[in-house]
Amino acid sequence: MAIQIKSLDQLKIMRKAGLLVRSTLELVRSQIKAGITTSALDAVAEANIKRGGGTSNFKGYHGFPATICVSINDEIVHGIPGERMIMPGDVVSIDCGAIINGWHGDAAFTMIVDPVDTATQKMLDVCEESMWHGIAAGVNGARLSDIGHAIEKYVTSQGNYGILREYGGHGIGTAMHMEPHILNYGKPGNGPKIEPGMVFAIEPMIALGSERTRVLSDNWTVATVDQSRSSHFENSYCIAPDGKPFVLTEEDGGAARLAPFGIAISPLI
Repeated sequence: MAIQIKSLDQLKIMRKAGLLVRSTLELVRSQIKAGITTSALDAVAEANIKRGGGTSNFKGYHGFPATICVSINDEIVHGIPGERMIMPGDVVSIDCGAIINGWHGDAAFTMIVDPVDTATQKMLDVCEESMWHGIAAGVNGARLSDIGHAIEKYVTSQGNYGILREYGGHGIGTAMHMEPHILNYGKPGNGPKIEPGMVFAIEPMIALGSERTRVLSDNWTVATVDQSRSSHFENSYCIAPDGKPFVLTEEDGGAARLAPFGIAISPLI
């Protein structure tokens, strides 16, 4: 398994792509409300990426027709924006990526449109926190499977959630999806050693019910078989040359969310 190693200068370009993804996601988040169409959200994202000097890494990817993925309720990932209207109480997942100077960024979040259901919100909180457990486990010198083990351990400690098996995180750099594939479950201590210059997109996906999924008739949208609601969070992070992590798709580099784990981010990027 050949994992792309980036220089500090290359990581700094990836940081620019990561910040563009973050600003796009936050702008889209601010527009999500009952009555807006998913295609309108896509237009907001497309305009922001263009303004930021980037290009979408989703649009045209294996024929995908849009700038963002919008997945609703039992849809988990890869939902295609269109004329569907967001409704009160909907669970909305947004996945976005951007390219700057040939280097990629990729991140995602899930939110609930008011009124908020308590059990569903807890699932979202568990999914998001599990992502941070995964990043915290994927430090310099750890093994790749330590990430998925940490995600699974946290999720299962919080309740009976379905952790998707067919989909996971990935390497990222000069392409959106690169080696390695990163499971969101498994035993620790396996796989390549994590080293400076590596960049990973960590993206747990969990459901209120079964982890079993199906692909809808559009050949893109992945939904739960039992129609249970689901959640998806994603961040791209690197190991800097000094051996410390840095979350490329967070404004603060991940400092606030990694601090409780006793992890300091790299000052180099």
